[in-house]
Amino acid sequence: MEDSTTEALLREKSLLKCPTGIAGLDEITFGGLPKGRPTLMCGNAGCGKTLFSMEFIVNGAKKYNEPGLYLSFEERSEDLITNFNSLGFNLQELVDSNMITLEYVHIERSEIEETGEYDLDGLFILIGNAIDTIGAKRVVLDTLEALFSGFSNEGILRAELRRLFRFLKDKGVTAIITGERGERNMTKYGLEEYVADCVIMLDHRVNDQIATRRLKIIKYRGSKHGSNEVPFLIDNKGISVLPITSLGLDYEVVSERISTGIAGFDRMLGEKGYYVGSSVLVSGSAGTGKTSIASHFVNSCCAQGKKCLYFAFEESPHQITRNLKNIGIDLKKWADKGLLKFSATRPSHTGLEMHLVSMHTQINEYMPDVVIIDCVTNLIGTGMILDVKAMMTRLLDFVKMRKITVLMSELSVVSTINDTEIGISSLTDTWIRLINVEKNHELIRTVNIIKSRGMKHSNSITEFMITDKGIELMEDNSTKN
Repeated sequence: MEDSTTEALLREKSLLKCPTGIAGLDEITFGGLPKGRPTLMCGNAGCGKTLFSMEFIVNGAKKYNEPGLYLSFEERSEDLITNFNSLGFNLQELVDSNMITLEYVHIERSEIEETGEYDLDGLFILIGNAIDTIGAKRVVLDTLEALFSGFSNEGILRAELRRLFRFLKDKGVTAIITGERGERNMTKYGLEEYVADCVIMLDHRVNDQIATRRLKIIKYRGSKHGSNEVPFLIDNKGISVLPITSLGLDYEVVSERISTGIAGFDRMLGEKGYYVGSSVLVSGSAGTGKTSIASHFVNSCCAQGKKCLYFAFEESPHQITRNLKNIGIDLKKWADKGLLKFSATRPSHTGLEMHLVSMHTQINEYMPDVVIIDCVTNLIGTGMILDVKAMMTRLLDFVKMRKITVLMSELSVVSTINDTEIGISSLTDTWIRLINVEKNHELIRTVNIIKSRGMKHSNSITEFMITDKGIELMEDNSTKN
């Protein structure tokens, strides 16, 4: 009884969190930013500080009914409203409903006279009045550099920075203060990181002509937090952070099975097909039928009312649907009914991490039962093989946690039963290998199941044909074990 009382008291005294509502960020901070305390967000120009801050304010108003104050020293209120309209943020509506206040403070360096008695009392009065007017719970100051641009006295700067952070904490608001990254220190003035309760670093880097945005929590007083760098994506809906630290091997599994869409393949897998929520790899050289096998699976799932998300890295959706219609598979009808969604892009369009973040985002939004990736080998052109394997590991963990069945195709240059081109065979639950064999001056398509975890499966090498009615196995010994 005493132990449970002690635990309850510890929970009461533990640090309260303020959820940001930003996908992924609340996961790696285990609940959000420190409630009632200041957070410093620093980074170079173009890394996303303003967008992060504004999304924090907007989400507070729309999702958590917490009014917010956004104080800008660089952009006028009307400019902020116009800029964020393109991301679907209707700031004017929130301003009119008194859920947020946008304040622009004009600071002109040439108009400032520095004296030993300079302080921020005027700013404190402005912030205090704005907070009290709408009962603000969240505050953003963007950015520190503009606020102190006219002053070179380091002693004054340090004293006023400390007082600013203390003032915000005394007001009981959850605050984000943005700042530019310094050359030698984490920030320009080298002090903010010591007076803030939480420090988040944003980075926008370019490697091999591919840009990637990343986030890292430098410190978080009184709370555990993810310590890795994580990529984040800025799109027309705002920011999505990839929560790498939340992935693991603690996902649940089910015993339900799902048909491959090919009767002969089902027989090879114990008459029942794949496990729901499992990962399937179909490997083979060009022309062995990888996409055809994937399309049969999609067609079967959609016919059962299941939703499929198809990531295509080789062909456009129109080309895929046209080609498959010639073998009796009409995927367009499922797309028209909203049961099938294509996401087609060239691998070179962005980096591996951005591909991963984008796939996470689309899966979260569409909530599919089945995911197709055709084909994963194309990603090698975007990064090293080890990097592609790491990406696929994280993606497979992600979909398995959501009990989503994923089928991947892989182009194999050399046929081997030891591993695949990327080396992901050990990560998959079922591995199907396709090989074209030359016989009597003809190429004969064959299929065999290298492995299928947790189920009875055939070890036969079976011939099959791709006809105008789809894939047909050529004999009945596919059930031989």
